[in-house]
Amino acid sequence: MYFLYVRVVKARELPAMDITGSLDPFVEVRIGNYKGITRHFDKNQSPEWNQVFAFSKDRMQASILDVVIKDRDLIKDDFVGIVRFDINEVPLRVPPDSPLAPEWYRLEDKKGEKIKGELMLAVWIGTQADAATPVDSTHAISAVMRSKVYHAPRLWYVRVNIVEAQDLVPTEKNRFPDVYAKVQIGNQVLKTKTVPARTLSALWNEDLLFVAAEPFEDHLIISVEDRVSPGKDEIIGRVIIPLNSVERRADDRIIHSRWFNLKKEKFSSRIQLRLCLDGGYHVLDESTHYSSDLRPTAKQLWKPPIGVLELGVLNAVGLHPMKTRDGRGTSDTYCVAKYGHKWVRTRTIVDNLSPKYNEQYTWEVFDHATVLTVGVFDNSQIGEKGNGTSKDLKVGKVRIRISTLETGRIYTHSYPLLVLHPTGVKKMGELHLAIRFSCTSLANMLYLYSCPLLPKMHYVRPFSVTQLDMLRHQAMNIVAARLGRAEPPLRKEVVEYMSDVDSHLWSMRRSKANFFRLMTVFSGVFAVGKWFGDICMWRNPITTVLVHVLFLMLVCFPELILPTVFLYMFLIGVWNFRYRPRYPPHMNTRISQAEAVHPDELDEEFDTFPTSRSPDLVRMRYDRLRSVAGRIQTVIGDLASQGERIQALLSWRDPRATSLFITLCLLSALVLYVTPFQAVAGLAGFYIMRHPRFRHRLPCVPINFFRRLPARTDSML
Repeated sequence: MYFLYVRVVKARELPAMDITGSLDPFVEVRIGNYKGITRHFDKNQSPEWNQVFAFSKDRMQASILDVVIKDRDLIKDDFVGIVRFDINEVPLRVPPDSPLAPEWYRLEDKKGEKIKGELMLAVWIGTQADAATPVDSTHAISAVMRSKVYHAPRLWYVRVNIVEAQDLVPTEKNRFPDVYAKVQIGNQVLKTKTVPARTLSALWNEDLLFVAAEPFEDHLIISVEDRVSPGKDEIIGRVIIPLNSVERRADDRIIHSRWFNLKKEKFSSRIQLRLCLDGGYHVLDESTHYSSDLRPTAKQLWKPPIGVLELGVLNAVGLHPMKTRDGRGTSDTYCVAKYGHKWVRTRTIVDNLSPKYNEQYTWEVFDHATVLTVGVFDNSQIGEKGNGTSKDLKVGKVRIRISTLETGRIYTHSYPLLVLHPTGVKKMGELHLAIRFSCTSLANMLYLYSCPLLPKMHYVRPFSVTQLDMLRHQAMNIVAARLGRAEPPLRKEVVEYMSDVDSHLWSMRRSKANFFRLMTVFSGVFAVGKWFGDICMWRNPITTVLVHVLFLMLVCFPELILPTVFLYMFLIGVWNFRYRPRYPPHMNTRISQAEAVHPDELDEEFDTFPTSRSPDLVRMRYDRLRSVAGRIQTVIGDLASQGERIQALLSWRDPRATSLFITLCLLSALVLYVTPFQAVAGLAGFYIMRHPRFRHRLPCVPINFFRRLPARTDSML
C-alpha cells in the first residue's frame, strides 16, 4: 500500500498580516477534496510544526498537491503563501531507504509569483512501513497513526489475612470499641466483620483478596476503625505497606504472620497480618469462556511455548457508515487484536468504508485452548468533534479459538462483523483476516490435553464464584486504566468490549440461546431414545429383528460390547471427517437467538445496571423474569426430586418401600448368583423390546414404585 507523505517542518521570514504586524500561522495540506491542517502558533513568524500527513495513493483524484500557509483569524483565515507539487514528480522512497531530507521552498502568491517567506517540506511516496516520522493523527485522510503494540500489565492476587489486633485504645474511655479492619489498594476497599474488643484486642482471622499490577504504584493501606455509632467511625490506627515489600509465593506454602504498628497521634496499637502476592494463580481479567491466556502470574511456573500464532489484518469491506462528514456517511476505522498480554492496534484508516490495513502481528502460544479476539472500531477522536470525551464506536468483532486451527495451514477468510443494537442485530461489514498457527513442539501440545486448564492453585485453594466475579471486575478495571494511559490510548470502551465485560449480566436472549444450545446437545440422546422406542414398539420389524440379533450376539459374547462401542465411535469420526469445518467458526445470529429477538428483550439487555427505566416497565420485566425463573426452578426441583428418591431407596424414609427394596435386592443377589449373566441380560433385553401386543398402556411396576418414593419436597416451605 502506497501513501503520499507530506512532512511540514517549519517556516521562516513569513510576512506580517495583521495591523499589529503579527502572524498566527498554520499550514493546510490539500490534495483534491482531502486536506490536513497543522496546529497554529500565536504571533510567530518562524513557527516549527514538524507534523506528517499521509494520503492514500489509491484514493487521490488530483495530480497537484497544495501546501498553503494561512493566518488564523476570527472570521476568515487569510492567505499567506503556497507551495505546489506535481504528484508525478514526487520521489518514491521504499524502506529501508534513508529518510528523505526536507528542503526549503519559496512561497508563492495566488498568481504564482515569488513572495517573502520560506517553508521547509519533505514530500515523498512510501509504504505503510515507512519509518521516517510518526504520522499526525489530526486530519490525515488515510493512515492517521501508526500501528501500536500494547502490553497489558502483569497482574497479581494480593492475599491479606488479618489475624488480630492488640492494644486498641477506644476514642471514648467509657466504652469498649467495636472494631473492624479496612484494607485499601487503590480503588479497591474491603472490610472485615465488626467484633467487640472486650479486652482491647480483636480477633478476625479473615482472608481479603485484591488485584494489583506491576509495577506496583499503589500501597497497601490497613486501618483499624471503631464503629462509634451508625454512620460514624473513628480511626484507631493505620499502617501503610509498600507492595514491593510483600512476600511472593508460587504455591500454597504457609506464610508466616508479622506484627505491624498501627500509629495514630499518641497511641500505638499493633496488628498481626499474613501478606503475600499469590503468583500461582492465573488472574482472570476477561470472560472465562474466551480466555486468551491461562498462565500463572509467577514466571517460574511458565512452560515453554508450543507454537506461534500469526495474524494478518488485511482489509474490511462493506462497512456500515458510523458518522456523517460533508453530508455523506463515512467511517474512520481501526482494528484491535488481543491475545495474552499483547494487544495490538492498527492505524486508523480515515474516511473509508473499505479500508485496507495490511498489517501482520505474531504471538507466542502457550496453550491452544485459548481465543484470539479481533475487533473493529470507529475512531471518534478525529476531527473537530473529537474532543476526547466521545466514545469510540464498536463495529464488530471476531473470535477464533486456536484449537480449531489446523497446524501450519494459512486461513484467509472474510468474517462477518455482527453487532447487537437496541433495534436488533446488524451486519456492519466483513473483516478479511489471514491466520496461521505454527506448532513448534507437537509433543508438548499433545501433552497439554492431559493437563488442567487453569494453574494448580485454582484447584488446591479455589476461589468462590463471588470472589472470582469481584476479582475479575477489579482486574479488568486495572487493565483498562493502564492501557488507557498509553499514547495513543486504548480507550476503556474498547477494552471492555474486547474483554466481554458484560457477559455475566442477565439477558432473556442469552437465556433462550443457552436453553436451545442445551437442547441441541441432548438432541442426539433424544434421537437415540426415540429410535430405541420405535424398536421396542416394532415400528420397523426388519430393523427390530436385526437389533434383536445384534443384542443376542452381544449378550452371548459380552467381551465384544466395549470393542463394538469404540469401533462404532471410530467409524462415526472417520465418516464425519469429510464434513469437517473448513474455516474457524464466527459469530452466528441463529445460535445467539438474535434473528427474531423481541424489541423489549433488546431494550432490557441494553438497559443500564442499575436500571434507568420507568417503574411500570421494570415491574413488567420483573414479572416476566419471575415467570421464566419459576419454570427453571421447577425443572431443577424435579431433577432434585429424582435424586432424592434414589437416596430414599435405602434411607428408610419410607420404611415399607425400603423393606420391599432390600428384600428385592437380597432375592436378586441369590438369583444372579445361580443364573448366568447372559441369561439375565438376554431376558431383560427381550422383555424391554417385547412386541406391543404384550405391552400395557399403564406404566410398569418399577416406574410406579420409584414415583411413589418420598422426596424432600414435603420439607420445603
